[in-house]
Amino acid sequence: MDNAETHRSNPARTAVVTGGNRGIGYAIAARLLQDGCEVVLVARDRERGEAARASLAESGGTRVRLVVGDLSSVRKARAAAEALGESCPRIDVLVHNAGLWPSRRMPSEGGLEQAFVTNHLAPFLLNHELEPLLVASRARVVQVSAGLYVKGRADPERTPTGLDFHPMRTYADTKLCNLLLVPRFAERWKDAGVTINAVHPGVIRTGLGDRGGPLGYLLKAVKLLWKSPDVGAGPVVRLALAEQVARRTGRYFHIEVEQPLAPVAADAALAERLWTQALELTGLEQTPPPARHDVA
Repeated sequence: MDNAETHRSNPARTAVVTGGNRGIGYAIAARLLQDGCEVVLVARDRERGEAARASLAESGGTRVRLVVGDLSSVRKARAAAEALGESCPRIDVLVHNAGLWPSRRMPSEGGLEQAFVTNHLAPFLLNHELEPLLVASRARVVQVSAGLYVKGRADPERTPTGLDFHPMRTYADTKLCNLLLVPRFAERWKDAGVTINAVHPGVIRTGLGDRGGPLGYLLKAVKLLWKSPDVGAGPVVRLALAEQVARRTGRYFHIEVEQPLAPVAADAALAERLWTQALELTGLEQTPPPARHDVA
């Protein structure tokens, strides 16, 4: 069998990376390309997304595409899911990397707070809308999380609209909301061969949470001591591709070490409430878990 026939019978894995145009998302995309994946970058800004795609292509990553997708509102996240469905015949890896750490409350469409949508509702919506593709490929879903979730307080009555907004804690609150549902997705997909895990990749030097003024200058100075995005990409790519974690699902990793969820993220009643609420806010209907999809 020649190389062309081998490629046809063993197609490259397709990996989708949200927020893939900069920071840790760009580093994740670069590592996935190095490991032979075809990568689809999801970026809200076409110009910046195309610049990232071109940069990756120049460094040898010819198997990289761009899908423009804004995850700051439910309507726009649904449009991004539709665009991904049209662009991707298959999805083997889905990395939820896009995140927002705002310094002020930013209402989205429908009055929802943007960080709540981007960090929590958008991954929930993409998981559901792309589920047929994920099941068909027995995909791995990786949620880039944050160790700060332990400081979060998920209030279903206040957090969605930012009534409890705080410039530091809202990031933790919304990341906690997202993390609470990771075990629920693992349970939903357990018979379909799809895995999902969350990972805190470490304290990484990115633009997330940048501020203006004296506090912003101080933060930038502190970030010089933090690890590079390339270092942070490693634990994410490991969960996406490594054989030794292929069968793990519903787990939380601090860098490469699996850790039990803190009690604040292991509240089954709160997770049930957030799941039901997310269905309502995204306009989705509860459907039965997908059946196992056998791949020849």
